[in-house]
Amino acid sequence: MPEHSESQGRIRLPRPGARVVVRYLISTGEATDALGELLSADDELVVVDGVRGVERIPVSSIVAAKPVPPRRTR
Repeated sequence: MPEHSESQGRIRLPRPGARVVVRYLISTGEATDALGELLSADDELVVVDGVRGVERIPVSSIVAAKPVPPRRTR
């Protein structure tokens, strides 16, 4: 995914392998989050391996995204 600022309509994501949270819109118009390892990202699709399994998210539905720290161990 090209790195442009959010003000230009694009979301910045780290390289694959990083832990991310991606907020995106579902068919009802509500937002939901995908939290997990970023597997890939291009101009059309972001793929996250999270708690609900592998999620393929169209870039056009993404509202926000950012890297997050590794999960804490107990």
